[in-house]
Amino acid sequence: MVVTASPLFDSSSENIVPLVASIDVGTTSSRAILFNRLGQEVAKHQIEYSTTASKDKKKNQSQQKRPSVVGSVDMKKSVTEDQIFSAEGIAIKENEYLKIEELTDDVAEPTLRFPQPGWVECNPMNILTYVVECLATTFNTLDNLNKERSENNLPLYKITCMGVANMRETTLVWSKKTGMPIVDYGIVWNDTRNSKLVTDKKNATPEDVQQRLKDKTGLPIFSTYFSCSKLRWFLDNEPTVMDAYEAGDLMFGTIDTWILYSVTHNNAFVSDVTNASRTGFMNLDTIDYDEELITFWNIDPKKIHLPKIVSSAEYYGDFNINDCLYERLSENGKTYIERHRKCHPSIPLQGCLGDQSASLVGQMAFKPGSAKCTYGTGCFLLFNTGTKKLISKHGALTTFGYWFPYLNGEEQSQPHFALEGSIAVAGAVVQWLRDNLRMFPRAEDVGPMASQVKDSGGVVFVPAFSGLFAPYWDQDARATIMGMSQYTTASHIARAAVEGVCFQARAILKAMSSDAFGGDGDKDFLEEVSEEAYEQSPLSTLAVDGGMSRSDEVMQIQADILGPCIKIRRSPTHECTALGAAIAANMAFKDEKDRLLWKDLKDVKKWVYYGGHEKGDQIGADELNLKVFESESSDEERRSHWKLWEAAIERTKGWLSATEGL
Repeated sequence: MVVTASPLFDSSSENIVPLVASIDVGTTSSRAILFNRLGQEVAKHQIEYSTTASKDKKKNQSQQKRPSVVGSVDMKKSVTEDQIFSAEGIAIKENEYLKIEELTDDVAEPTLRFPQPGWVECNPMNILTYVVECLATTFNTLDNLNKERSENNLPLYKITCMGVANMRETTLVWSKKTGMPIVDYGIVWNDTRNSKLVTDKKNATPEDVQQRLKDKTGLPIFSTYFSCSKLRWFLDNEPTVMDAYEAGDLMFGTIDTWILYSVTHNNAFVSDVTNASRTGFMNLDTIDYDEELITFWNIDPKKIHLPKIVSSAEYYGDFNINDCLYERLSENGKTYIERHRKCHPSIPLQGCLGDQSASLVGQMAFKPGSAKCTYGTGCFLLFNTGTKKLISKHGALTTFGYWFPYLNGEEQSQPHFALEGSIAVAGAVVQWLRDNLRMFPRAEDVGPMASQVKDSGGVVFVPAFSGLFAPYWDQDARATIMGMSQYTTASHIARAAVEGVCFQARAILKAMSSDAFGGDGDKDFLEEVSEEAYEQSPLSTLAVDGGMSRSDEVMQIQADILGPCIKIRRSPTHECTALGAAIAANMAFKDEKDRLLWKDLKDVKKWVYYGGHEKGDQIGADELNLKVFESESSDEERRSHWKLWEAAIERTKGWLSATEGL
């Protein structure tokens, strides 16, 4: 049999089809994926975590009849006997590619637990074990695929490198002597146990110092999110952590550092810039730790081991697991890892990005002025500002988007910055409509229901269940539904809920465009610039992914709300976060000839978006992997709806403080 060349096969690559492995550790799951040049998933395995909430729910369900509709539970997940709801509210079931963490008498503690209201903890060893289990299973799948390919005289798949994407800010501490966690939990990014600590620190800090710290970090560090205050909480509340600190044995890191340290042959103790910039310890200008930022939290940098800050794409070490981790694997996992050790050369770990930055890369938002929005339980928007650092005056954060130092061209090889804004409630409002109001049985049904009416009929839904995030920043706001009449139907409310998410995305993009243009925030650059300025606008494309983005109806509503100057481009892959880590790993080869999948960022777009064709080529619709949405709304209608939204926001703000004492 003669093997002909294919888009995936490069005759210079020793008769192999190159793949990149990606580890993606999210808040509620771990996965490993093998990507080919087209950005397609060749092999995949995922483990969804159970939680203390799901454990209790399962126990209760074993004692009563299964309910017809699953009620929502805290922290994103609810479980029935045979399914679990993802972070986006989508019902998922076990299959050969996806497993749900099983709680047994032997494994009594789940990976996620909520010991007190507002406290969210993760088990570091569980996460590490599941990462390796996912990798082992994908290795086994790859071996089976290669057996079939060999029998059919096809070039074999080969993993060339590996990247990591991870939830940011989650804080872990472990021992330098043993390499094991000092306490059996890490503090997850959305944990709020440190709120009093943060509030007290803020109240004791002069405003000029607060501004200086923000200019250095790009962050409002007096927030419960960032790692600095979480580490301080550990030191204040866990005696074993303080003992290790005083003994010089304390290692600090986020999830990326923990994984890279634990699964590399050299125990690489590093953190890439996109993760390090979220600790509150790193100076954006020096790309290094800042003594003032560390000592501000009463931490002696000489008593603690901090990971080296590195780029997003460079060699960290070869994949390897120690005996202790090996013993935690399932029997199948051990078998697959042993086979991998015997049959495959070492795989270099050499790409690392925090999850939102990985999504920015995976959605190919490489051009300054492009932005991405991930619609999960909440929304995260990142706006690429290129090599220019912008400190927002309108409620956005400044962070690193990525740093690929080996790309050609001075600008391409420099660290790229991004503005970031977040929405507290996105997919969560869909879950609320489904579980609390029982308006539809599946989260996917919200788009069709919202499209049954041409507009919301004057209804405005501000989904501020836990306050308003960027750019409003009002913790006292609460969710409201306004403008209802006897004419209002369930479809109007569903549409208003979707619009509430989309309006908040527009508000963040409006704020970011003001930062980019240098405006004072009063002028709406999404509406009031000239046609000539549209062509030069620093904000032109919004790339989208996540649960709600899969709905054509929802994305058209988003496009209509944004208007004609911004096109919405939907990611062709569901796993753009993992794809971003794969792209980073591929770009870590210093010599372009060693980058077997994509030579540069332009080449990534060529293969993933256009199937190997140049952008200007005539290609069929079946070869184009993009879906683009453009506004179909009139200027008058769009501007009128925006003014109605702004009026609703003003009436929503300050609800808790206004009703205090009543």
